[in-house]
Amino acid sequence: MKANVGSIDRILRLVAGAAVIALGYMGGLESPWNVVAIAAGSVFVLTALIKFCPLYPILGINTCGKKAD
Repeated sequence: MKANVGSIDRILRLVAGAAVIALGYMGGLESPWNVVAIAAGSVFVLTALIKFCPLYPILGINTCGKKAD
């Protein structure tokens, strides 16, 4: 797994992920949707922390700034 998530992308993912997780925990959504929000937010935070998004290679995206092999 080569890094494909750049620094600005990481910051946006962390902020958005934390916001969506907070929305899920604070009860702004009804029962099944709060779990979906927490899961989606967790994916954003996880991909920001490991610097790899599994969808990016499929879509041909690389925000890391490094040349993809």
